[in-house]
Amino acid sequence: MVTVALGAAVALTEPAQARKYTAPLDLFGFGAPKSTPMRRGAVHTAKIPLPRPRPAEAPKAVPHAPAEEERPAAEKPSEPAAPAERQLSACRQALTEDIAVAPSIPDIKGPGGCGGEDLVRLEAIVLPDKRKVSVKPAAVLRCTMASTIADWVRSDMAPLAASLGSTISDLDNFDSFECRGRNRIAGAMLSEHGRANALDVRAFKLANGQSINLTDRNVARDVRERVLHSVCSRFSTVLGPGSDWYHEDHIHLDLMQRRNDYRICQWNVWDPLPQVAPRLPAERPEEAPPREVAAKTDGAKADGAKDGADLPAAKPDATPKEAPADEPEPSRKPATKKRR
Repeated sequence: MVTVALGAAVALTEPAQARKYTAPLDLFGFGAPKSTPMRRGAVHTAKIPLPRPRPAEAPKAVPHAPAEEERPAAEKPSEPAAPAERQLSACRQALTEDIAVAPSIPDIKGPGGCGGEDLVRLEAIVLPDKRKVSVKPAAVLRCTMASTIADWVRSDMAPLAASLGSTISDLDNFDSFECRGRNRIAGAMLSEHGRANALDVRAFKLANGQSINLTDRNVARDVRERVLHSVCSRFSTVLGPGSDWYHEDHIHLDLMQRRNDYRICQWNVWDPLPQVAPRLPAERPEEAPPREVAAKTDGAKADGAKDGADLPAAKPDATPKEAPADEPEPSRKPATKKRR
């Protein structure tokens, strides 16, 4: 206690300006140095040099923007990933406006495997002379099928129409894409129509108003045979009259892929139906007698047959017996005609 008291007395008597450090025995901080207020005007500010003015010919300063890579990942805005552009197929690039009017359509994903990719809507076929063959109605097909149809019309059917003295104006589309089984039978295998890989053609219309119906027997046989040979050389499946009861009025064409590139071509080109004429009587033979003489002869024979029909035949050697004198002579009755 004596030591503490002596330390407190010394701290009180020592001037505060002479102490630079806290006394070792200053347990409660009574001897902490205090800052003395400075007199006004005692602080002298130093002169700071300013930058020189910018020359007039110097380019304007551009505010510096931090680079994208300098920004932290948390500060970069999240941008949605751009969808990758779909590259056009080789078929789509080849099927230009100089060949066909066939705009691309979105892919179709239907039930049971229906639909397909790389689809087009075939609206018209452009001939080499720039004339257009309208497809009525427009056909939804795969690009490969539409390209084959266009080549067939341009290379085979257009020359055929020219040989008939006209040009093709329309193609009669009976059926193209349709999600169904074969021949529309419930439970049957998926038809190539369901894959947009088939087209049913009924007829071609010409510019002169005529029509080439491919299954009409009245159309010239050589014309139908030319069409038969052309389609069977281009398509893997050809079905027409004679194949089944479902293709008697149109021609089915598709590009179905089979093992070993197997093809089917079933189309019977029937002959025209015979023209049935009304029945006429046969011509009279030259050796026959004139009709008037023949009529008289036939009439005399008929009268003679009537007169001797009821009389018994007379014997040449028989002599008539004399009737007795006392018996009266029997009366003769005229012959009567029998009913048959």
